[in-house]
Amino acid sequence: MAGLGGYRFLHPEKETPTLDSPEISITTTKETSWPEVQYLSKSGLSLLTEEQLLACNKALKKGSEILKLADPTNYGKRDAMDVIGREIPNKPELIVIHETVISAGETVKLFKTPHPNDEDQASYHVLVDRTGDLVRIVSDENRAYGTGFSKFGDFTVHSKSPENFSINNVALHVALESPAEGQGNTYSHSGYTRKQYSSLSKQILLWQAKYGIPVFRITTHASVDRTHSRYDPRSFRWDELDYYHRQYAKTCGLNILTLST
Repeated sequence: MAGLGGYRFLHPEKETPTLDSPEISITTTKETSWPEVQYLSKSGLSLLTEEQLLACNKALKKGSEILKLADPTNYGKRDAMDVIGREIPNKPELIVIHETVISAGETVKLFKTPHPNDEDQASYHVLVDRTGDLVRIVSDENRAYGTGFSKFGDFTVHSKSPENFSINNVALHVALESPAEGQGNTYSHSGYTRKQYSSLSKQILLWQAKYGIPVFRITTHASVDRTHSRYDPRSFRWDELDYYHRQYAKTCGLNILTLST
């Protein structure tokens, strides 16, 4: 990993090192050596049925995902309990946007390579390449290792120890392939293609509809990282995402999933 330069600078790590969460509810515990278990507030959104999701997918012409599944060492299960037996949140409730920093091909190759050491393990759920194709890396049901030490506002999950924390247990991670001149330690680059923003918007909207994720829980790697070393996605245009997101929400009758109609 150290030899990858910009990748090490910007890329996700497993369980090691926004929009702020508007409400966080706390469940108290007698285990004083561990932080209290935190839960995000209920979104109040109704979930689409499988039939409705298929209809929306068809209306959006999202197309099939390209399967390039990661090696099992690069993802894990969403933990239902921490190591001392307390129930912890483990359903998708946040969407985190990244960029690859290296090419899509190199990213897939990296994730397919076994990494027995924790510090080398990394993955996303979905990758959006420069042509807008969606590449499936990890299933939604599993935990991708997209962020290390991370919080959404003050919310996070402690599953392995009191000292380590990450939002991976409740996050869906999607990454945009960086442009060629952005594959390094620059602070900006030429940005992402319209096809990437279009496909990203479709993926985000369908995740929102499937899991009841409100728009204010869509964030970036830079926003949730607590090591202060991650800056992706650089040169990201929220207005471009919003443009397509509003269009596609209208197509599926899901205006409630945008900030406004």
